[in-house]
Amino acid sequence: MEKLIYLLRAPTDQEPDVLRKQLLEECAPRLIDLGALKLSMNINDSDSDVPAPLPTPEGETPLSAEVSLWLDCLDRRGPFEDVLRATRTHMAGYLVTESLYTDYGGNRYSGPRSWPDGERSPGVLVVTLLEKPERLSYEEWLRRWYGTQSPVSERIQPRARYVRNAVVRPVTDGAPPYHGIVDEAWPSAEDVTDPMRFYCGNGSVETMKANIKAMLESVNAFLDMDRIRTTTMSEYFLKT
Repeated sequence: MEKLIYLLRAPTDQEPDVLRKQLLEECAPRLIDLGALKLSMNINDSDSDVPAPLPTPEGETPLSAEVSLWLDCLDRRGPFEDVLRATRTHMAGYLVTESLYTDYGGNRYSGPRSWPDGERSPGVLVVTLLEKPERLSYEEWLRRWYGTQSPVSERIQPRARYVRNAVVRPVTDGAPPYHGIVDEAWPSAEDVTDPMRFYCGNGSVETMKANIKAMLESVNAFLDMDRIRTTTMSEYFLKT
């Protein structure tokens, strides 16, 4: 089984819920009928209108959706890509390896998943796009991401779910050179927008500041801050 991720960017003048309707009501059933083994969609819609940790820079087209698709063989992805192209979005596709660091119910911030396929997940999802700095080898970059950043962020942030997707290679022409795509689920919008909650300060300014310092040191060790892109989205499991 191989996992493919498609990043979609809609025209900036299009209402976000137009794409949500297309993806959930038109694309998802067709992708499942074509034989998708698993399917999930994260969509930048009106239900996820929450400021992102790092807003998209002015002049850049924000990410509109992330479609994760599992197939027996990526060689047969053509018909699936045709379905997504019908949304008339700009599409970039990647072959990835998924690492499920924390799932719902894996820590104190969430119980096990209890909602059915097709229903919006509670809380807010943040999708983060990562680029490897030239100063690091791929092996060192991966070691710092997996070996340092993941446990540090797990310790000091109230995430309910954390999925690391390491990019193996692009599968569409002209795809931006991302090396990692991260999906992080948060229990509520307040957990994303309130620094005291986002950094598990528990009411202590000193604790919050110490956690911010630890996070910045970890992130700066394997990323260039000005190249990180984050988007808040609604999470939908369509076939699990």
